[in-house]
Amino acid sequence: MVSLLSRTLHLASVLICLIVIASFTVFAVNQTSSASAHQQEVLNNEVVKSSTASGSGTTGASASSSHESGVHEALDEASKVFTSPFDGITSGWSSEWLIRGANLGLALVVYGFGLGYLSRFIRVRL
Repeated sequence: MVSLLSRTLHLASVLICLIVIASFTVFAVNQTSSASAHQQEVLNNEVVKSSTASGSGTTGASASSSHESGVHEALDEASKVFTSPFDGITSGWSSEWLIRGANLGLALVVYGFGLGYLSRFIRVRL
């Protein structure tokens, strides 16, 4: 019984860490891939604004972020569930990179180290 509990905690620790890491990785890839397109659009808008009096202000980054795959949405939702206990710490922060990075670090410490330690403690002590 103790061995089963220990294995379950270890598996949960690994799965939670993988989900949070995958969610952050998808976020980082999406942000970096859309950064170039966004910068080109900003530069093109600057050129258009300087040559004409009226400029259209559409953002390609917001359009691409609204089109997410089902896997990406599922990863984000699962990651939000696991990182929601840390919202009180990161609530006042303005940078999405900083919030996501802090949530990743806190999740790895709490779920990776904490549940892993608890799993080993149960296996050794009980």
